[in-house]
Parts: sequence; structure tokens; C-alpha cells
Amino acid sequence: MILTVGLTGGLASGKSTVARTFANLGAFTIDADHVVTHLYRPHEAGYEALVAEYGREILQANGEIDRVKLAGIAFATPEAAQRLNALIHPLVIEEERRMIESESERFPNRDRIIVVEATLLIESGGRARYDVIVVVDVAPELQIERAVARGMARDDAMRRIARQMPREERLRFADYVIDNSGDPRGAEVQAHRVFEKLKGDLAKKEN
Repeated sequence: MILTVGLTGGLASGKSTVARTFANLGAFTIDADHVVTHLYRPHEAGYEALVAEYGREILQANGEIDRVKLAGIAFATPEAAQRLNALIHPLVIEEERRMIESESERFPNRDRIIVVEATLLIESGGRARYDVIVVVDVAPELQIERAVARGMARDDAMRRIARQMPREERLRFADYVIDNSGDPRGAEVQAHRVFEKLKGDLAKKEN
């Protein structure tokens, strides 16, 4: 039996840190960003779809996707971002489904908690795809501060946050919330508590 968990949150909310904690506690984790990176490789489905949509001007000299150039085109307007998401999200979702099935088949007699980490998880219909939704919550002003500390331009961080689902709406979809506004240790403690609840959800699913 498996319990599928969608782990999400806004820009610089700390999703990856929570995902690592879950992995250390025994979950199998899938990072949607890593899935996208795989799909963008030459001859993969995402690569072929992007070149067909935007032309070869989005490629580097070595033939790989120039993600900076692609972002400049695809995120120039909200409409352009929607266009890219409509192109890539179905491919990402299908690859995640394949990975979940593969992991289930590897251990057919073993109970597993499988966590998929993605920023636009709810926006892409994740509420219907996963048994449980966990949201890592941070106030927008702190998101901007942390994104800038990572090297992102403030205007870019503000623009990205503005295009993501509003904080209040995201929280309405959550089964569990991890508040990452404080120190990392506090978020880790919360992640441990949530994982215990996920194990309880898995046990209930078995019954």
C-alpha cells in the first residue's frame, strides 16, 4: 500500500528542506524540478515539445535548452507562462506517475509514503492526484528576503510570487501545514510531527 503526498509551497518557502527530512524518515521523494530537468534533455519529450513550440533559438550552441533564454520568453507575461505550463505540466505529471508506479512495483509488499515536491502542484490539479497535501507556509515578505539571499533579483522574486497561487488560497488546499517562518530547527520538528501523521494516514488507508 502507498500513500501519495503532494508537498508544495511558494518560492523560497523551504519545500526542499522538508522533502529531505521526509526522505530521511523513510519516504520516497520525487522533485518536480529534477523531473523537468530530465524532460528538457535532448531527445526527451519536453525537449521536443519546447523546440516545436518556440523554435531552435531557445537552444545553446551544444544543442541543449538554454533555460535562461527560455524563461525570458516563457515568463515575459502571465499568458506566456500559462502557455509553457500547459505544454510541460502534462509531461511532468505523466513522468511522476511513471516513477510512482515503478517504485510501487519495486516493493510490492512494502508500505510506502511517496512524496512529490512541486511549486505549482495545486495549480496543476494536484489536489485530485494525491492522497494528502502538505503546504510549507512562509509570508511573502520573507519569501522575497530568502530568494534575494539566494541571489535572485528582488523584482524577479516579487514577479514570480505574484504569478503563483496566493498564500491564503494555497492554505485552503492543505491537509497539513508546516510553518517555516522561524528557524530551521522549528520547521524540522514540525516536519517530524507531520510525518507521524502521514504514517497514520497510511495505516488508515490500509484499513
